[in-house]
Amino acid sequence: MPADPGHEKRQARNERRQGAAVWSTPPVLNAAANALFALAAVLALVLLWSLATRLPVFELSEVRVSNELVRVTRSEIEGVVRRELRGNFLTVDLAAAAAAFQKLTWVRRADVRRQWPARLEVTIEEHAALARWGTSALVNTHGEVFAGRQDGELPLFVGPEGTAREITIQYRYFTRSLEAIGAAPVQVRVSPRRAWQLRLDNGLTLELGREQIEARLARFIGAYDRTLGRLGRRIEHVDLRYANGFAVRMPGLKSAPAAPQRGRQAG
Repeated sequence: MPADPGHEKRQARNERRQGAAVWSTPPVLNAAANALFALAAVLALVLLWSLATRLPVFELSEVRVSNELVRVTRSEIEGVVRRELRGNFLTVDLAAAAAAFQKLTWVRRADVRRQWPARLEVTIEEHAALARWGTSALVNTHGEVFAGRQDGELPLFVGPEGTAREITIQYRYFTRSLEAIGAAPVQVRVSPRRAWQLRLDNGLTLELGREQIEARLARFIGAYDRTLGRLGRRIEHVDLRYANGFAVRMPGLKSAPAAPQRGRQAG
């Protein structure tokens, strides 16, 4: 049959009518309107935020440290504010600001909050030095090493990298235990082979070895009053690495057993 020349035109008109009918239905029109309103609202909020952040009223007028500081100086705080803080009251990055304060040598932790209308409130926790770490740093009361300097007497910790926290824990135990004989540790050493050594404030050095260090120290303290405490002589070195006793080194003497039973030397 010969093709109807108007068929294709009629079909195109029907398809356009059907498409227009779909778009003209209420659900479709409502959805499109809601999408446009939402887009307009987002654009308006972005514009308002952009304008607001540029208003002089939101400029930072004050950065205040809320707690008293001992080690961190005013000039250090001002230096961080001048070099590191970017933006205004609304846009300043609080996490970045806290991290900037924590770069200061004596700052262990910093917390930064917004205080309406134009102030930052900074709370700083300072390091509390417990001991010296070798010759280059300090150890705080949490067993963390930091690059501080402090005058005055502090105990000395020496050990492989990563052992500062363990030494801190043991130091507290040693300090409590040695109070019973009126002594205190002024140096704690841990060798690369994990052998422990103590030097006390009376000049005595204790070799604890690698095993059962708390039990060995307790045995020494328990026997001290009836053994070394009665000698009345200066003692330089006590080796506790024995099963049932310890060996003593005193000036002028090569070696003197300090317990009635002494087993073989252990690690």
